[in-house]
Amino acid sequence: MKEQDLESPHNLDRVQRWMQAVITHPEGVLSGADGKAARELIDAGRGNLESVVTRSRTLEASDRLAIYANAYYARLIECIGDVFPVLKRVLGDEVFDSFAFDYLQTYPSKRYTLNDLGDQFVTFLRETRPDPDEEQDEADWADLLIDLAILEWTIYEVFDGPGTEKDKMLAADDVAGVEPAAWLEIRLQTPPCLKLLVLSYPVNEFYTAVRSTEDELEVPFPDAVISYVAISRREYIVRRYDLSRPQYELLQVLQAGGTIGQALEVCADVIPAEELDQLVVDVQQWFSNWTAERCFFQAIG
Repeated sequence: MKEQDLESPHNLDRVQRWMQAVITHPEGVLSGADGKAARELIDAGRGNLESVVTRSRTLEASDRLAIYANAYYARLIECIGDVFPVLKRVLGDEVFDSFAFDYLQTYPSKRYTLNDLGDQFVTFLRETRPDPDEEQDEADWADLLIDLAILEWTIYEVFDGPGTEKDKMLAADDVAGVEPAAWLEIRLQTPPCLKLLVLSYPVNEFYTAVRSTEDELEVPFPDAVISYVAISRREYIVRRYDLSRPQYELLQVLQAGGTIGQALEVCADVIPAEELDQLVVDVQQWFSNWTAERCFFQAIG
């Protein structure tokens, strides 16, 4: 490092920011050193790197910086892979890592924490999705991958966010004394960890199948079918539930603060008229199952 840099009261901060600009440059450390961000901090381009970083007996300054650059991206790509493990298995390491590297160029890490590093990954996949008018098969494949990424990011968010561990959840005994006529006006509070998804493919089933086998190639890719999924957490374990459309519509109304009566009206609108009588029986069974799971509603009162 130059003598005048050592004498500057802010040299360490400036060198740290210069090094960040150099090693995070997508085209490598030499382009990073020549870049505007780095040269505004320390005017030492690729031909003058040793004025900032000394060489070793075996490595030039650029080589030493490249070690940090490679480690930087390797760590970030590893973190993204940890959030989307099934998507990574389906794509393969090389293809997934290429997607992750391109993602980091579009949405670079700018926060002190890596917890939300992948929060724009679904957006990136949508933005880079092939045009279905030109490449229908690839676009369909991309839609499946996007759905899988949505599911995995939601699982990650639910795992990392607030759960039901400290809350009293609705149980069968909590509703035993409620008069039948009063049920329609009740509003049930859902926990913040309950997430409801509408997907173009049955990826919850596909996700389970891939995780359950050592060879993901043995799992056939599903056909496009609208699917509904609820994700919640109990005792620090993320739980996934496939839903029917009526179940999804009912839960969505309750999650938005509607009454059970309002939820039933919406639910009735999406089933054939001849099945309305069965709906009453079905809803009773749904609530019995959901209260047993202790993942869907917080206790009344």
